[in-house]
Amino acid sequence: MTEKTTGASYAAAGVDIEAGDRAVELMKEWVKKTQRPEVLGGLGGFAGLFDASALKRYERPLLASATDGVGTKVDIARQMGVYDTIGHDLVAMVMDDIVVCGAEPLFMTDYICVGKVHPERVAAIVKGIAEGCVLAGCALVGGETAEHPGLLGPDDFDVAGAGTGVVEYDRLLGADRIRTGDAVIAMASSGLHSNGYSLVRHVLFDRAGMSLDQHVEELGRTLGEELLEPTKIYSLDCLALTRTAEVHAYSHITGGGLAANLARVIPDHLHATVDRSTWTPGAVFDLVGKAGQVEQLELEKTLNMGVGMMAVVPQESVDVALTALADRGVDAWVAGEITERGEHTEGAAMTGSYAG
Repeated sequence: MTEKTTGASYAAAGVDIEAGDRAVELMKEWVKKTQRPEVLGGLGGFAGLFDASALKRYERPLLASATDGVGTKVDIARQMGVYDTIGHDLVAMVMDDIVVCGAEPLFMTDYICVGKVHPERVAAIVKGIAEGCVLAGCALVGGETAEHPGLLGPDDFDVAGAGTGVVEYDRLLGADRIRTGDAVIAMASSGLHSNGYSLVRHVLFDRAGMSLDQHVEELGRTLGEELLEPTKIYSLDCLALTRTAEVHAYSHITGGGLAANLARVIPDHLHATVDRSTWTPGAVFDLVGKAGQVEQLELEKTLNMGVGMMAVVPQESVDVALTALADRGVDAWVAGEITERGEHTEGAAMTGSYAG
């Protein structure tokens, strides 16, 4: 007698549809907290809906879009079993790119890829994204959770997102507005943010043999707590600053470091000089440098060195800008200036030595 065989199924292949449905139910309450009045419908449809008639108040609205992830920082979250902060990093990476041109963040979608759906874990990730959206002033209108058994381990995951904002054409910020004599204002980062973690992990774990639960005196907490510190979200601070003071440009300091990102908004005939002596990078940057014997220029090419956002403003707006940022709890200072570019000068350069 032939033994009866069981047919293949999606569940047998490693995909749990019921777990995915439960994850959606768990995340709904967090997504609801991000809603703006322009959002139509709820979570669960095939597409998020945003009422574009809200743009009628603009004379010539420009839509700004960006997409990003958080890199290998997700592995720190996985190892620590902390999933409700990584979403802040995702929102910051996307929406702080959008606000650079002066655009108001409107809405965002996310993509969460997992080896196995753990509903509570996915919901925790979405909770962090939703909290980040609130801090950025945008709505989370939808997303996707994809289960990839066989490609990712059961505890592995990655996150990505895309966002949209809007800015009036004649209020678009950027290189065209920058003038000789403008000041460069630096805004402090909350730590490493979400860039350079491949270098950081290699240095601290592979070379220095450190562990996430290791208390580091210079940091005042465990290494894991420091590395998982969420990226600061500057969107609403930058929008408030543009309403208070004249701003010519912003630069979001992410992968590639401070000088390279600042150079992206400097016109071809001008040069930005950033004076290191105007601030002291946080202890984590010194830790990475010493543990891996990483040269200063290599650190500066990879990490933000304590500056997460920069604003270029006319000299007459400096005092107003610094006061406005201080009133919002943003640590900021004048870090440099704009001059004419020399024959062999790049768009931006750092000079001097760090304070302290």
